[in-house]
Amino acid sequence: MPIALAIAPLLVSPLAPPSPRVSVAATRRRELRRVRCSAAAASGGGSRDAGELSRATLLWRAAKLPIYSVALVPLTVGSAAAYNQAGLFFATRYFGLLAAAVLVITWLNLSNDVYDSDTGADKNKKESVVNIVGSRAATQNAANISLLLGFVGLFWAFAEAGDVRFIVLVICAILCGYVYQCPPFRLSYRGLGEPLCFAAFGPLATTAFYFSNSSTNISRAVLLPLSRTVIASSILVGLTTTLILFCSHFHQIDGDRAVGKISPLVRIGTKTGATFVTFGVGTLYTLLFAFGISKYLPSSCIVLGALTLPLGKWVVDYVQKNHDDNTKIFMAKYYCVRLHALFGMAVASGLVLARKVILV
Repeated sequence: MPIALAIAPLLVSPLAPPSPRVSVAATRRRELRRVRCSAAAASGGGSRDAGELSRATLLWRAAKLPIYSVALVPLTVGSAAAYNQAGLFFATRYFGLLAAAVLVITWLNLSNDVYDSDTGADKNKKESVVNIVGSRAATQNAANISLLLGFVGLFWAFAEAGDVRFIVLVICAILCGYVYQCPPFRLSYRGLGEPLCFAAFGPLATTAFYFSNSSTNISRAVLLPLSRTVIASSILVGLTTTLILFCSHFHQIDGDRAVGKISPLVRIGTKTGATFVTFGVGTLYTLLFAFGISKYLPSSCIVLGALTLPLGKWVVDYVQKNHDDNTKIFMAKYYCVRLHALFGMAVASGLVLARKVILV
């Protein structure tokens, strides 16, 4: 029993002593009102300054800027693999593709908010762009424009590289994004989001960006071969990206279940989900070392990748500790973003360093 409730009878005025039972009940009612008031203030019902801070937080969450690492990492790892294999790197093409990839991810995020708004999944999601803007049509139009501009950049890169494998794979990756969330498919509602995410950002996008470094230059025409190095790299990128998506579902289970969105966590619950995160991070580093031992990846990738082990452990520990706390577990996906970005940069740096060593 809380101390406040235990001593409540002793604090009653001696002029009109009520019974201990009445005092305890009154104290409980006051405590309940206090908790409700605190919850209202935390959700934006407090002072004007708190409301402004809440608005800024909502805008930050709606922008999802850290999530755009999923555009940067596959491109950087794929380009590093091309440099490792053939010494090819085209800076203008790289930054053009980065802009195109960011635009495609913008389409993915905006259209996801549009279609989740249609199904009611985002009804109570304050950081939904549709809810913030107040217009489904405006959000949908912005998404379509972003995708169109992204395609312009992708086809420009295709014209530069002259490798049809690039454009075929990148379109397949975008189609994975479409069937993931858009009607009539909405495969994420059937629990297939994670496999689609792995395929789209791993083997498809990372390998596509590798092929984007092919060259049709008359003096140096090169069509890059599909190598075990880029296959291994793409698997690792796919795993870290999938971890982000998986962890983004922890705090949405009730809302997803209410609209019939059967994410993996709706099926297995948060406790088992936390075990899956542990298994996923363990698999990531096991594969990293296995690819190094089998010479699929150079030793420099293994050394640099191993430096991110403390971050991987941090993700595991955080999810294990907070998997059933909706307020805290919200941050898990952002910790996975950090792991994704740093691990991806470690692998890319290892590929570049290995090429430098060979040249020396």
